[in-house]
Amino acid sequence: MPESQNIEYKSSWRDEYLKWICGFANAQGGKLYIGVSDDGQVCGVLNAKRLMEDIPNKIRESLGMLVDVNLLSADSKEYIEISVPASSEPINYRGEYHYRSGSTKQLLQGPALAHFFWTGPGQNGMLCLLMVLNLGIWTRKASTFFVVRQRNPAE
Repeated sequence: MPESQNIEYKSSWRDEYLKWICGFANAQGGKLYIGVSDDGQVCGVLNAKRLMEDIPNKIRESLGMLVDVNLLSADSKEYIEISVPASSEPINYRGEYHYRSGSTKQLLQGPALAHFFWTGPGQNGMLCLLMVLNLGIWTRKASTFFVVRQRNPAE
């Protein structure tokens, strides 16, 4: 099965993959497989048992959420499945908001970040306005976006 909106493969664990987990949570949710190559073949992961303890703790500490982390095996090779639910509230990683789009992880900035806060998890327009102002990303495009949303909230 190829990588997609809800599936990502990584051959080994790196803490930067917390951004991918954040992106899944802010989108439709998804699964991150550690010990699986980009073509979907199981290559196995070293120190799987240690990672089974480390990964859930890092996710909880960095993202404030709990996810299912499962140890699986195929052809005598162990790999890890991280099942990330879609969040009902915006999730950030070190103050950055990531989003899963297709088979990519996107860093949300500027008007895309404003749009995310307005239409994404929690859909809190006032929170969006405060975040945009606080992050210093107010632009003419963001201003137009808020004016349009005030006049026609369905857009």
